[in-house]
Amino acid sequence: MLIRNIDSILLATYSDDIPKFLKQIFAARGVSQAQLSLGLANLFKPDFPQLDQALTLLEQALLKQKRVLIVGDFDCDGATASVVAIKSLRMMGAQQVDFLVPNRFEHGYGLSPEIVKLAIKEKQPDLMITVDNGICSFAGVALAKKSNIEVIITDHHLPGKSLPEADAIINPNLEDCNFPSPNLAGVGVCFYLFSALKTYLQNKQYFAKNKIPLPDLRRILDLVALGTVADVVHLDQNNRILINEGIKRIRKKHCAPGILALLEIANRPIQALQASDLGFAVAPRLNAAGRLSDISVGIRCLLSDDINDARRYAQQLDAFNQKRKTEQARIQDEAKAIVKAQKIFEDPFAITLFDAEWHEGIVGIVAGKLKQDYHCPAAVFAKSGDFLKGSIRSIPSVHIKDLLDLLDRKNPGLIEKFGGHALAAGLSLKAGNFSIFKAKFTSAIKQHLSGKIPSHPLLTDGILEAREISLKNAQLLNKYAPWGQGFEEPIFQGEFDIVEQKIIGGQHLKCRLKLTNDKQIHDAIAFFHPPIPPKTQAKIAYKLAINQWHGSTSLQLMIEQIQSL
Repeated sequence: MLIRNIDSILLATYSDDIPKFLKQIFAARGVSQAQLSLGLANLFKPDFPQLDQALTLLEQALLKQKRVLIVGDFDCDGATASVVAIKSLRMMGAQQVDFLVPNRFEHGYGLSPEIVKLAIKEKQPDLMITVDNGICSFAGVALAKKSNIEVIITDHHLPGKSLPEADAIINPNLEDCNFPSPNLAGVGVCFYLFSALKTYLQNKQYFAKNKIPLPDLRRILDLVALGTVADVVHLDQNNRILINEGIKRIRKKHCAPGILALLEIANRPIQALQASDLGFAVAPRLNAAGRLSDISVGIRCLLSDDINDARRYAQQLDAFNQKRKTEQARIQDEAKAIVKAQKIFEDPFAITLFDAEWHEGIVGIVAGKLKQDYHCPAAVFAKSGDFLKGSIRSIPSVHIKDLLDLLDRKNPGLIEKFGGHALAAGLSLKAGNFSIFKAKFTSAIKQHLSGKIPSHPLLTDGILEAREISLKNAQLLNKYAPWGQGFEEPIFQGEFDIVEQKIIGGQHLKCRLKLTNDKQIHDAIAFFHPPIPPKTQAKIAYKLAINQWHGSTSLQLMIEQIQSL
């Protein structure tokens, strides 16, 4: 365990009405008091270099009632972005809006030539708008343009050295983009485009002239919140505002019936909803459809205005998720067995695995689990036709998209195609290149790290005094949610006597703790943790959590790590 460094200069700037322990938490995350304000008025204004071109195209599409096709991605971010685009355009008077999402097993990722051909055959679009994809879709964009189809790309993935020849590209990570937050999820980029379109059209008296009610885009913030949480992007103030506003709407049931249906089937209380409920209950059910079959059922669930229809879709998504869990458990067990047999954990610069029987829709989750367990980048591949498709999950000290760029330049032809972020990427290889890739991937990471395996101590916010371990403070921390990547939920540490313990649910450690030299006893739980020696004193890392059970509310410590003393 390692206590976070606190910015002492920032610490001195907070007002006196903020408790000391909270000031330390904020200062350790580099967040000023002004950045704690999550009102919509604090959202950054749209500032994208090709925004004017996109707005002109969209205006003409609305005025001429062109056929607009939304081309999404097969994950939760892509699904929510698709629905944001469709609902926004419909609110603005579009009558011919449809969507098409690649099937990962047939078309691959993004605006591929295959998906463009399918779009022409089935949808005959005049304008195609990509959401959460497209920044690397050179061939697909070229085919669309050759077929006289206009293309607007909205994406948040990192671009390469060159860009597709689209009519307009909206991406906060473009080199010449001055938008203050490069951390938007795909759904956030989409929301910004249509927010800007609303303002643009309003200034032109479009809604008044066409007798269209002025769209209230707050109505889609529930979807923006869901997609932003699901994509695990950096939670700067802008993203936290989007999530906070969306969650407030869901708690009041001012949201898509599909979200309510998914929360219902997951047995999550709506009035006490937290961002974690979206991340752990709703998003996996939507993602499961894209992993195992077709995300279209998830999009239809979120598009539905009827709660009974939404519930039927939610049942299908829940069934996909149950199947996903079973398949994931099998692949994880097999992957861990391979790692142990190869003794990769003795020199863990990278893990690279392949099995012809693994499911290509599941390998990304397994890569994430391996990265978490072994604290190194993990690449897991499955067979996909004549190629291998892989997902990589990385650690903060290895920017995986940049590393793949370097690997591709030094080894032309080794990688067929790739794309992604700092911490996650997807790629495809010829089957015969797997062994070469494995060796060069590990070597590149080892060289990048100068042969030093990075340490991964658990970061905590230090020790709370006995009086500070309280339900009141747990509730206070909830007021500053959402917590997440870049604004991590506080973890504290302390030395405790373990008064009682038992295993519940066959695998979770339920115990009662008291700080050494204190009398107050606290309920605590450690998920997936074995029993520990009785009457043990331990150094414990924990979160302050709120436990609601049969109408009563109490403090519960969520144990993150136990070190016997």
